[in-house]
Amino acid sequence: MHPKKMAAAFKISTSTLRNYEANGLIPPAERSANGYRVYTVLHADYLECIQAMAPAFGMVTTTEVLHSVQRNEAHSALWTVREKEVALYEEKGKVERLIEDIRLQANGNRSSYAKERFTIGEASELTKAPESAIRYWEHAGYVLADRDPANRYRLYGPAHLLKIRLMQALQSTVYSEDTVLLRQSIASADHADLPRILKLAEAIRSYLDKSVEAQMGGIASLHRLVQRQKSR
Repeated sequence: MHPKKMAAAFKISTSTLRNYEANGLIPPAERSANGYRVYTVLHADYLECIQAMAPAFGMVTTTEVLHSVQRNEAHSALWTVREKEVALYEEKGKVERLIEDIRLQANGNRSSYAKERFTIGEASELTKAPESAIRYWEHAGYVLADRDPANRYRLYGPAHLLKIRLMQALQSTVYSEDTVLLRQSIASADHADLPRILKLAEAIRSYLDKSVEAQMGGIASLHRLVQRQKSR
């Protein structure tokens, strides 16, 4: 199949097709007698896999996986995606715990923390978010700290920590329009507005539920590619 026809079949441009080939996401094209690129069913299998995996795992992981497949290292490819599956499962657990903590605070229960004000170092230790990330999120407008009137140092309360944990939940997600909108919603939410913070946490949970479905689709496509590679 000529490049234009193959590109049209997958609704991509011919330049994207060439980039995939140049970056090793698909095998090198065969050549016709006059030197033109010719793409085969094998290339179509790889393109199908790219389009199924990239939204779920991102292009970096998809590239790593398909490089492994082309090196006939199928098990390495499968273990790579399994690692991402486990990470998503762990993230879902963190979000479930976050939702429970927000509900407790929204119902008037005191937070489980020993005090009500924390330095950035303490906030980092309690949430496991790096100080550099917390500073970046403040600079970007996602989590705005209070300031100590005496020395202008950053101060965080329990509600700030909940918002930091919201941002953490999106840190390892694949960049998409959905995650951009979620981050924008976090930025516009007042950290003290616990009902809204709860809705955002529930929206992130729903996004992770969609993500696991997308991962299953990507893995199914990868499995088909691996099986077809074996049968050739």
